[in-house]
Amino acid sequence: MLNSLVQAFKIPELRNKILFTLGILVLYRLGSYIPVPGIPFRAFADSFSSQGVSMVMLDLFSGGALANFSVFALGMMPYITASIIMQLMQGVIPAVGRWAKEGETGRRRITQVTRYLTLGLALINAIGYLLLFKSASYGVVFNEAVPGLFSDFLVVFTLVAGTAFIMWMGELITQHGVGNGMSLIIFISVVSSVPTAIFSSMNLQSDFGMNVAVTALILLVVVVCIPAIIFMERAQRRIPVSYAKRVQGRKMMGGQSSYLPLKVNAAGVIPIIFASCLIYFPAQLAALFNVEWLSAAANAMSSGVVNWILTTILIVFFAYFYTSMVFNPQETAENLQRQGGFIPGVRPGENTVQYIKDVLHRVTLPGALFIAIIAVVPSILFFFTNNSLIQAFGGTSILIMIGVALDTMTKVESQLKMYNYDGFFK
Repeated sequence: MLNSLVQAFKIPELRNKILFTLGILVLYRLGSYIPVPGIPFRAFADSFSSQGVSMVMLDLFSGGALANFSVFALGMMPYITASIIMQLMQGVIPAVGRWAKEGETGRRRITQVTRYLTLGLALINAIGYLLLFKSASYGVVFNEAVPGLFSDFLVVFTLVAGTAFIMWMGELITQHGVGNGMSLIIFISVVSSVPTAIFSSMNLQSDFGMNVAVTALILLVVVVCIPAIIFMERAQRRIPVSYAKRVQGRKMMGGQSSYLPLKVNAAGVIPIIFASCLIYFPAQLAALFNVEWLSAAANAMSSGVVNWILTTILIVFFAYFYTSMVFNPQETAENLQRQGGFIPGVRPGENTVQYIKDVLHRVTLPGALFIAIIAVVPSILFFFTNNSLIQAFGGTSILIMIGVALDTMTKVESQLKMYNYDGFFK
């Protein structure tokens, strides 16, 4: 892998893409520490540290920007929520479903609507956070030298503009950098909390030696789990495909065998991101309406038995849902038939479609249950130990970090292969 990175930096075009991506990510992290104008930074930080679990988890996905009430405090949540809504609309609204099948033109339409929807959700979230932080539970007093209405407008405008800027940076990385920009921003947000969590874990109690041992044990378990996660990310169910012999001109075509690869976890980290977003959506509503019972419900859904059950159900649901969105057995069967291919022992047409559907349903379930276990078990351990390192290295964090890292490495590898270099995965 190190040799591949060295070779990548020897290619000017690829080196510029990597440096551009790193530069954007550094800019994002700097923005996470720039507070919104007029915010009493120290008083707000002290008040935020005493809040519930739901706000802590929202802060984790923002990379600490929410705790700083920075210009990037809303993080990627508005965009993720908008993306979920657009994914659901593709299966509900026929017009949006047709856009998804129209190629580049349709994707541009969906992207444009997602942008507008993101800004609308960001506006709602910004107003909610403003009302929450000015409420009695936080009691944040803004700069009294500035009129209250103007101060409120400035806070909301800054938060919405920050969300738009994050979205723009993510698209810049996707277009001119390496990897998926939005995924990399989420990745860097999660990773940024790890060093702080390690030091916090070692100082969790008065027994420093025990804390160091526990921290080392947690890191060891994470290291051991990484190969298993990578194995599941790369696991495939290969359906054998044969091609009938046919004469084309004077040449005999076909007759060879191949396979149709179906990934065990075709949805990647999307199910766990979507599930987390929906679970912590009540926390966003609680921030908007500042109702006691809604805040209590948000905290209940953010930890404990309710959180574990909901996380498992939603991950399995989104694994099946997203897989059905990105893989169409009907189109696959038609393409096989046009190319003269067939699955041995299965009749072409509807029988092939049904066979692919059955195999897809069978292989998706273990993949979905695996990522659900990876996500829920660390949450259970954190519930009983309250160790911040377990929270930072929770299943959600690990899957996001590994999934995004593998995806980015694969994209770099594909470009390295264009120059006849060995890739990461030998």
